[in-house]
Amino acid sequence: MRYNLMLASAVAVAVLAGQAGAQNTNEIKIVLPEQPANLEPCGTIITNVGQILSRNVVEPLTVIDAATGQATPALATEWSQIDPNTWRFKLREGVKFQDGEAFNAAAVKYSIERMTGGKVTCSNIAKFGDSKLTVTATDELTIEVKSDKPQPILPTLLSVVMVVSPKTPADKAVNDPVGTGPFKLTSFSPQTVVLDAFDGYWGKKPAFTKASYVWRQESSIRAAMVETGEADLTPSIAIQDATTPETDFAYLNSETTALRIDTGFAPLDDVRVRKALNLAIDWDGLAQLFGDDIKRASQMAVTGINGHDDKLASWTYDAAQASALVAEAKAAGVPVETEIELIGRNGIYPNGSEAMEAMAAMWQEAGLNVKLTMLDVNDWLRYLQKPFPEGRGPNLLQMMHDNNKGDAAFTIPIFYTSAGSYSTVKDAALDAQVADALAATGDDRTTKFKAIFNKAHDELVLDIPMFHMIGYTRVGKRLDWKPDISTNSEIPLANIGLKN
Repeated sequence: MRYNLMLASAVAVAVLAGQAGAQNTNEIKIVLPEQPANLEPCGTIITNVGQILSRNVVEPLTVIDAATGQATPALATEWSQIDPNTWRFKLREGVKFQDGEAFNAAAVKYSIERMTGGKVTCSNIAKFGDSKLTVTATDELTIEVKSDKPQPILPTLLSVVMVVSPKTPADKAVNDPVGTGPFKLTSFSPQTVVLDAFDGYWGKKPAFTKASYVWRQESSIRAAMVETGEADLTPSIAIQDATTPETDFAYLNSETTALRIDTGFAPLDDVRVRKALNLAIDWDGLAQLFGDDIKRASQMAVTGINGHDDKLASWTYDAAQASALVAEAKAAGVPVETEIELIGRNGIYPNGSEAMEAMAAMWQEAGLNVKLTMLDVNDWLRYLQKPFPEGRGPNLLQMMHDNNKGDAAFTIPIFYTSAGSYSTVKDAALDAQVADALAATGDDRTTKFKAIFNKAHDELVLDIPMFHMIGYTRVGKRLDWKPDISTNSEIPLANIGLKN
């Protein structure tokens, strides 16, 4: 297998070297690991959508500073809290949409209501949990947003609301988004996405007038394309391909790899089986797929996110204990022989399919009947977000969760509440605990979030946390840019420069 990968890489370098000619300095080409599922602005939390659209075609009201985790101005310039449930936002003057429509309070109201109205399948709404928002345009450039419960970090939450032209249909997803960003969509085909600079952009002019995106599943192919100049940048390569210090950059990103346990089905409804799933994995061995700098995860948020508990220990490897728990559950009548489907996603992260194959084998050794199914992103999304497919059985879902927004409110409600978009949990007591934490502020908020992460890990065992990921990015020598914690969510083209 390693020989085949090396051969493929060598062939790619040879072919692409012949294709790579003099580059147009006004154009940037980015090669992604997989084709975007769609170009709906309400799905920018999905990596392959956000890396193209976010802050390029469409923009949010606020942007989270990668260094501090704080909300900073974007399409909103300032904000203030009127009461525990209400915030007022002042909007930026001199902005227009790429179709010529006016950017104003009415357009922002329309965008928020489109996102929260339930007529469009919207991945981004998952970040709001079960909050209900009411938006009022108080003048041309002012809105007030009222939530049905206190939202002390509403400006942060609004960083996932992508503002779209009021001509955007309210009742169906689109693949031709129109926003206020520095680039407008020119074409979207099975082979490429092409963006052209928007002359009427309000902000900093990008160094490029055109951007094109292509996708190649093999990490070695992506790395070769940048090496030969066929592409300028690839945001994700495998550790074995990150061999050139001048172009390859490692960084702690905001992603946590994990497996969601569908707790509504036997044998996964038994906590002993869920503990066994975590204990059966040789975590040190598995980490070799991802590099020496990889960090074991004990919770679904990285260090630096408000609510992350540095003292919460990750699961250790104990094959004997895992097998004993499975045997104990079987003796108690739990149908441990029932087939469990392990649902993986092609291209989710480098060496992701190899990790799933290894984990499935370890679970088989522990006495569980696990079958691996690898899906492309469109089919995988059906299992990620409610409503889940009817007729499914017990399953484990390969995930990579991104939280670079500074607060566990972007993580806990999605996974651990009955209404959570990705949640398979129905626990009224846990719902109340989460609601209490979301309404809290300061140290009290932090303490309550930590308690929830501890309960999910130690008592309820709701998932299988794997690793806080180290990203490896290859950047062409002509670019002045390096990745940061937000790179798996977005690659703002206006932040990429050309070296002199």
